Amino acid sequence: MVAYARQQFHADRRSCVPDSPFDDYLDLVEAARELGIHPQSLRRLIKQKRVPAVLFAGKYLIERDKLEMFKANYDPRPGRKPLRRLI
Repeated sequence: MVAYARQQFHADRRSCVPDSPFDDYLDLVEAARELGIHPQSLRRLIKQKRVPAVLFAGKYLIERDKLEMFKANYDPRPGRKPLRRLI
C-alpha cells in the first residue's frame, strides 16, 4: 500500500512540472541520428550555415521544426569509394 501511495505521489508531482523550453530542441547527437549522419558531419553543416542551430552552454541545439524542414530537402551523399587497384 505504501509503495502505491509513493508511486501516486511521484506521478502527481511529475504532472505539475511545466514543460521545458528545450523540449522543442534536439542536441547535436540526437539530430545527427535523426538525419542518419555522423555528428561531425552535422557539425560541419552547422558551420556552413546550412542547418540553423543555437550554441547554448557549449552545445549545439537544433529546433525540431527546422531540422524537419532541412531533412525534407537533404540528400546525404555517401563518402568517396576506394579506388580499385588493377594488378
